[in-house]
Amino acid sequence: MAVISELIRSEADGTISFGDYSLSAKAKLDNFEHQGDIYKVKTCQEITKLERNGMFVYESVPGTAVMNLKATDTGLTFQVEGPEDAQFTVELEDEMEYDIKIDGADAGKMKTNLGGKLSVSVELGEHPVEVEIQKC
Repeated sequence: MAVISELIRSEADGTISFGDYSLSAKAKLDNFEHQGDIYKVKTCQEITKLERNGMFVYESVPGTAVMNLKATDTGLTFQVEGPEDAQFTVELEDEMEYDIKIDGADAGKMKTNLGGKLSVSVELGEHPVEVEIQKC
């Protein structure tokens, strides 16, 4: 299993990867610049959290590693991994319906709340799980 030892990094394809669920104590990195945005990450065994320009983007309980996070106007795609099943919350558009796919399988449609948050539980194991969240 892979963790992001530098806490957050830019990938060659323009995406970002972040999180280190192996840390027993909380670690954070502020002011990470990526494509004109400023990111902040906090991560450890219990939680992983990402903010962009001071706004919530992603949080998981327990902590996870997220690879190749790509945000578009219509949704998010990324791979997530961790030592045990996790619940993640992402910030999207307020009160919109999204189609969720986990490892290519349809996980149904969900509507974000008034604040635009959407929470999904994933079963994690030997390999990263591919997550696709697209606006309906």
